[in-house]
Amino acid sequence: MIWRAALVVSLAMSACAPTPPTPEQAAQRCEERARAAQGPEVGLTIGANSESGPFASGSIGITSDFVRGADPLAIYESCVMNLTGQPPIRPPRLRAI
Repeated sequence: MIWRAALVVSLAMSACAPTPPTPEQAAQRCEERARAAQGPEVGLTIGANSESGPFASGSIGITSDFVRGADPLAIYESCVMNLTGQPPIRPPRLRAI
């Protein structure tokens, strides 16, 4: 009787487990992290409207990987390995510096 309860609990828990990303999904997610390690990301918005006139806003994003000077390629490869358990299926598409 106890083994049946354990089986039901283990089946229920496995049904709730998240599915691992596909190799392509992992590559896309890890490319974002590797790009962020290449340098600060800057966003700038400039515009105008008829009610409030001109406006501008900006943002700067800096990751701890960039501050540490981590290699973006190494970040990409380790990220894909952590997500899929396999090496990357393709090289990352990073920004040209």
